[in-house]
Formats: sequence, C-alpha cells, structure tokens
Amino acid sequence: MSTRTQEETKGITLLGNQNVSYEQDYVPQVLETFDNKHPDHDYFVKFNCPEFTSLCPITGQPDFATLYISYVPDIKMVESKSLKLYLFSFRNHGDFHEDCVNIIMKDLIALMNPKYIEVWGKFTPRGGISIDPYCNYGRPGTPWENVAWERLSRHDLYPEKIDNR
Repeated sequence: MSTRTQEETKGITLLGNQNVSYEQDYVPQVLETFDNKHPDHDYFVKFNCPEFTSLCPITGQPDFATLYISYVPDIKMVESKSLKLYLFSFRNHGDFHEDCVNIIMKDLIALMNPKYIEVWGKFTPRGGISIDPYCNYGRPGTPWENVAWERLSRHDLYPEKIDNR
C-alpha cells in the first residue's frame, strides 16, 4: 500500500475487516470518516438503504424502511461500511420513526460536519399506515442553510404516488 493510500485511509478500520462484529443495539461509535478528495466544489453523496429495521418502542414490533441519506460533504465523508454497521445497530433499538431519522441525521452531522444533509425514512405500513419522516440541515450562515429551508418547506408539495407498499 502506498504512503498516500495509507494516509488517505488512516482511521478506517472496518472496511476489509473480516472480523467485524454486528452490534445488536444503537452504537454511533462505529461510524468512521475519511477525507473528501474534492472539497473545492459541492456535490451530493446519496445512500439508499432499503433494509433498515428498528423496533417500535411501545410494542417491540419490527419496523422496516428504506432510508435515503443525501449530503454535501465538506472536509470529512462517512465511510460506507461503518454506515452500514451503524444502521444495522438500530435493529433492536426502540424508537419512533421520526426519532430514528433525526438521530441518524444528528449523528452524521456530529461525525462529519457536512454542508448539507437530509435523511428520509420510508417505512412500510403497520396497521394500514405508513410513516415517511424527512429531516434536513444546512450549515448555519451558509447558502446551504437556505437550501435546507427551501427543501423542507417544499418537501411534500408534490407527494409521490405510493403503489408498492
């Protein structure tokens, strides 16, 4: 491994590690970052997570969702295997849908201080109702703060047609 590659991957311990344990409850400490190689311009990174699960905090029944996490990085980016392990840690964690997406967003903000981030959970119905919480954040004092407000204020003006759940 070249010196440059070693420097770029310093701090990444989970990627390629065959002995990683899958935690059974919420563990934000598993999240890892790496340096953004393109901090000179803005771009979106989007994760589609179709197998998210958590537990209802009241009944203990499982909740299933597809999570969409989109962000505009600054200096740090989240490493995808650590994100997968982090999301897996919600499997036995009891929180309402709205709490889960906000916790995930806040943990990612604390981890990498992105310019902008949004998390959208599209949960499958239980009892005939699906819940799709959306939250976002734009760094205060930057144009991204305005983007966050615009996207939030217009988020559900044109609701999507739900025909697959």
